[in-house]
Amino acid sequence: MAPSELQGRIKAEVIAAMKAKDKERLGVLRMLQAAVKQVEVDERRELADADVLKILGSYARKVRDQIKSYGEGGRDDLKAQAEAELAVVTEFLPAELDAAALEKLVQEAIAECGAAGPADMGKVMKTVLPKVAGRADGGRVSSLVKRMLAG
Repeated sequence: MAPSELQGRIKAEVIAAMKAKDKERLGVLRMLQAAVKQVEVDERRELADADVLKILGSYARKVRDQIKSYGEGGRDDLKAQAEAELAVVTEFLPAELDAAALEKLVQEAIAECGAAGPADMGKVMKTVLPKVAGRADGGRVSSLVKRMLAG
């Protein structure tokens, strides 16, 4: 089984960053490669694009949290560095869903589950999250589901 297409793109970008002598970008790309490789070693299997996307999404979420923390702590230097890191990671993630598309997916999931109220939130989340697959933050999805089930 060949490595995922996404891993190939990351590898190509590592080579391009090395040739361009872009140390910051190269560092982020190598960190992404290491995160993917670590999961491959831990699970003793080659990862598909969906698995790599999950890893990249998790990494992006971590960096967003860092940006928030650095902003609250007044560390603009670290915040700028984390924002640059996030820009590199988001190149490999699918485009974010807009509000209307996300709302439509949630409505379809509610209809599919036959959810009637807030007690059915878990069923709806279980149905909608695979459809969203890295194109929207879980917190954003959760708050929308909660709002739609309550109203």
